[in-house]
Amino acid sequence: MHAWPASEVPALPGQGRDLRIHDTATGGPVTLDPGPVARIYVCGITPYDATHIGHAATYNAFDLVQRVWLDTKRQVHYVQNVTDVDDPLLERADRDGVDWAALAEQETALFREDMTALRMLPPRHYIGAVEAIPGIVPLVERLRDLGAAYELEGDIYFSVESDPHFGQVSNLDAAAMRLLSAERGGDPERPGKKNPVDPMLWMAAREGEPSWDGGSLGRGRPGWHIECVAIALDHLGMGFDVQGGGSDLVFPHHEMGASHAQVLTGEFPMAKAYVHAGMVALHGEKMSKSKGNLVFVSALRRDGVDPAAIRLALLAHHYRADWEWTDQVLRDAEARLGRWRAAVSRPDGPPAEALVEEIREALADDLDAPAALAAVDRWVGLQEASGGTDTGAPGVVSRAVDALLGVAL
Repeated sequence: MHAWPASEVPALPGQGRDLRIHDTATGGPVTLDPGPVARIYVCGITPYDATHIGHAATYNAFDLVQRVWLDTKRQVHYVQNVTDVDDPLLERADRDGVDWAALAEQETALFREDMTALRMLPPRHYIGAVEAIPGIVPLVERLRDLGAAYELEGDIYFSVESDPHFGQVSNLDAAAMRLLSAERGGDPERPGKKNPVDPMLWMAAREGEPSWDGGSLGRGRPGWHIECVAIALDHLGMGFDVQGGGSDLVFPHHEMGASHAQVLTGEFPMAKAYVHAGMVALHGEKMSKSKGNLVFVSALRRDGVDPAAIRLALLAHHYRADWEWTDQVLRDAEARLGRWRAAVSRPDGPPAEALVEEIREALADDLDAPAALAAVDRWVGLQEASGGTDTGAPGVVSRAVDALLGVAL
């Protein structure tokens, strides 16, 4: 599966700072010091309703991670999946009377278009669950051989008790895990499971649903968590720098994925930092496909909204914060974009070298994009109030905003 084209990232003088970021597993900040190649895995969409603002906010956060690392002169090995077969996708296809594979392809194509418009840097590897199945089957077989998986009426489950580190990503108690498992695709009430929150690794073929040859597992399709594990281990290996996604993936998805990988490899941890973006609400409720309260990037674009304004609207909120999308949020972003573009179109301005360092400092401090935006606002305000004599400054600002914030002025 191919990703989307990369926008050029302007080179800046000097060098960025190492990223200090909040780690969900420890509940506090960690300073990441990757080698020459920084490794990041971000969980992708289930392509049946793309791309809403909640998606965009999440991928914007991890785009900033990439930009901070690139500014430190590192290479970035970024991997993202597409869950192109799963219950929600099949249910939506059945509801709409369309082929599930065609729906997945259509929504993935739309997602690529939106990511391109928003100047999100693409992953090096963009892998669908279906194409990953040949690599998933041996992992499930190995977990079974290790005694970490068991069969229940033809389905194969992972035993969470097989990982001594289980629970160390989310740090939730058993009751909270059971509740979230039920809400987020698990089946804690199914009789016969060793532990109510044990996740499915391989679902035996169901009538009328797609299935694949699973070798000794029989025909079926993979569970959600093992999909990401297979892709991450194949392309990044264990101990990669950042596992990313929305905060709704902390449990069960990232918790289960970590346990799968740790049992498979005997190594700990799967990732050096588990980083999660906040949720975006609309009309007082979390924006979600199940509730249908979605604002789509493609719809905003069709209405003539500049993608750079959408991006500025996202950047105005700290990536870990929960926030609400409103018309005013977009109006404020459009006004800011207009002021910034007017500023960099003038022939001169105040010196900008200190501004570049302010942006770097803000982003290195747990991706504090609102602080970075405030720094640019101050430079623009100075230029509006008293002009300036540095003819190179507008160009420096334009390149810095593009390289570090992904906004083309």
